[in-house]
Amino acid sequence: MFESVGSLTGSPWIYAMVALSVLLDVFLPVLPSGVLVIAAATAAAAGTGAAADAVPVPHEVPSILALIACAASASVLGDLVAYRLAWRGGARLDRAISRSRRLTTAQERLGLALARGGGALVILARFAPAGRSVVSLGAGAAHRRARDFLPWSALAGLSWAAYSVALGYYGAQWLGATWLATGVSLIALFGAGAGAAFVMRRQPGATAEVSAP
Repeated sequence: MFESVGSLTGSPWIYAMVALSVLLDVFLPVLPSGVLVIAAATAAAAGTGAAADAVPVPHEVPSILALIACAASASVLGDLVAYRLAWRGGARLDRAISRSRRLTTAQERLGLALARGGGALVILARFAPAGRSVVSLGAGAAHRRARDFLPWSALAGLSWAAYSVALGYYGAQWLGATWLATGVSLIALFGAGAGAAFVMRRQPGATAEVSAP
């Protein structure tokens, strides 16, 4: 695996690539930020000798803690940028949101959830496909207070980063530093996203409880 991507995972630039990908995927959810985080964590496991049947990797390998901090910080920063842009978006953004069923639903669900300690929705959305974009833009467009939104965004970013890095690291430990390990880790990440999306859709009375103030 690392013969093909070793130049990236073995370089300090991996942190910049991870940070940029995570930061921008709030606007472009198709970016492979999860893939990069998992691949870097797998490289870290192989480089420390933790992976079974480890293959040769570059001497310089990513640090697990640095990867988590990098991905989590970029996640929060991206959320904040999207939140502030949506806050200042004005009538044009409001019209765009009104044409999007997903964004309109997000505003309905957010309502008082953040103010009442229901920010678990923000954490769930971080794992769901495009959920981070929907919640960050929805919170900004609805003018939810930053002090209600950002702590949950930070917890969501840290949870997602730690989970993604753990998948790559322990996947390499159990299955070796191979494409199989990365593939299984990605399936687990996407599975968590599908589960989060399902829970968000099935939350009993979520929309009714969190009507806008």
